[in-house]
Amino acid sequence: MLVLMRIGISGLLLSCSITACAFPPTLESSTSSSLPQIKPKHVLRHPDSIATYHFMLGYQAELSQDIETALREYRTALETDPHSSDVKSRMAGIYFGMGDLSNAAQYAEEAGEGTGQDPRLMTQMAGILAGTGKPDRALVFLDRAIEYEPERAESYFSKSIILLNLKRPVEAEQAVKQGLHYAQDSPLGHYYLGRISLEADNPEQAVASFERAISANPSFEPAYLALSTLYESREEKDKAIGVLQRYLRHVNPRNKEVRQHLVQLYISMKNYTGGLTELEKMVKDDPTDLDAQLRIALIHGENKEFRKAIERLTVILQARPNELKIREYLGYLYEEVKEFPNAIDAYTTNMQLDPLFIESHLHLGALQYRLKNYQEATIHLSEAVRLNPKQPEPHIVLGLSYLQSDQFQKASEAFEAGVLHNPKNADLHFNLGTAYDKLDRFEDVVRSMETALSLNPEHADALNYLGYSYADRGINIDEALSLTKQAVALKPENGYYVDSLGWAFYKSGMLVEALREIQKAVALVGDDPVIYEHLGEIYLRQKKMTDAREAWMHSLELDPSNEKLAQRFRDQGMGDPSKEDRIRKAKRRVSDKIQPEQTLQ
Repeated sequence: MLVLMRIGISGLLLSCSITACAFPPTLESSTSSSLPQIKPKHVLRHPDSIATYHFMLGYQAELSQDIETALREYRTALETDPHSSDVKSRMAGIYFGMGDLSNAAQYAEEAGEGTGQDPRLMTQMAGILAGTGKPDRALVFLDRAIEYEPERAESYFSKSIILLNLKRPVEAEQAVKQGLHYAQDSPLGHYYLGRISLEADNPEQAVASFERAISANPSFEPAYLALSTLYESREEKDKAIGVLQRYLRHVNPRNKEVRQHLVQLYISMKNYTGGLTELEKMVKDDPTDLDAQLRIALIHGENKEFRKAIERLTVILQARPNELKIREYLGYLYEEVKEFPNAIDAYTTNMQLDPLFIESHLHLGALQYRLKNYQEATIHLSEAVRLNPKQPEPHIVLGLSYLQSDQFQKASEAFEAGVLHNPKNADLHFNLGTAYDKLDRFEDVVRSMETALSLNPEHADALNYLGYSYADRGINIDEALSLTKQAVALKPENGYYVDSLGWAFYKSGMLVEALREIQKAVALVGDDPVIYEHLGEIYLRQKKMTDAREAWMHSLELDPSNEKLAQRFRDQGMGDPSKEDRIRKAKRRVSDKIQPEQTLQ
């Protein structure tokens, strides 16, 4: 009976981590399909039948997870047979599982007392001693196990991993090679040899050892995981993926954690097709796996397959209607497909479920800003600011909403509040400068732009804005040229920056360079009234009156409300633009566009 009772101990002791206990979960079972049968070396005398009885009761209680009863019965067995290594080993295992390391170590020591002990029991007790912080005592037990049965490879392997944890890699390698001498095809031995090679910074040898472990036992899980981790650490993600795929084929195709990690590797390589394939397998295995469904939706979103992503998220929300972040992402997807009412509904539903959910206030406010519903935008953005005044984005979009509705003082106050909470945010300082510009506070404009540039010297918008501001006022022209050149260097395809540089050249009297840049700006931007107005000024300075008149006419076509340019057109003797058929048509076009917008509002 005691032989049968001993079977369960290896599972208990070997469930601890390799680092803590010095043994992987498959220490004993890796070389045999059945659990070890440990035969007691001593013969029970007649009184030990009582001890056996209580041992059986204790073991049954252990199976029922009634640990208190199990310990009580084992103690009773010890009262009759105080030298029983079987009882003490089980008590050591129980205490170790409970985290009572002191008692675990005590009973492990007692279980290994005496001569002629079973090597497997000694190895198991060594595992407990190593796990309780007594690696030196564990090595003593293992040396005794080796002395009793020198051809038993597992004892050498256990000794090697303890030596490795003690940072004694040379001795560890010697021990594992001794074990492999007796068990040449042991997956555990080759696995440990691989770990030792890693410690010795010999990754190629580690790869060979892990592969040898897998060849010896294609179901040996630790070698696959170690090999995959090794490849990943070397940024050889394709090889790591190959190892995990082999694991899923040969070991456990339903291992969710491994497949999830495989998905992560695919996504990190932007191999979304591979990631989707693995996720679809997970959903096929478990249709209720909503986390996999969510990751599928995220990949579809990344691939800009917004409809597919929306379908997945809708399914998830039917099962989890209170998942605010998922609905938030759904709102974003509706924005991407321009289904704005659905996006608004998603954000509004979130706010009804949780009025303090700041993301929905922010995103709904930003959406209303995009839709030019500035008053509605300020309501939600103000609430977002109230909920989290330290978040810069709500301050920025709130200020922009006020700017667009010509509430310049409120815009400056919104940006100022943002700066107060985020003094190192360059974007807030930049936008504050634009608000000051609307309030004709030029000194404050310069101060804000310079602060933005001190925080981020490559803030292209601030470089361009300050440079253009100087050029347009005809001051600090050399600095205007320097600033606009920097902006264009950072973003050479930004036609507005190129226009600013051209205007700075114009103000400095460099007309050839100015024309070149303004023409480039026209090619990059297309129809922009300000750029064409600048083009006309350059032609006028060059005495190219026909070209100047055509450029200004085109500018007025784009913006027929520019009375200042219209008057300049007249002053230069180019006629009255309001009498031109092109300008009359432009005014009608603008009027026809404004009326439907006013009706919608």
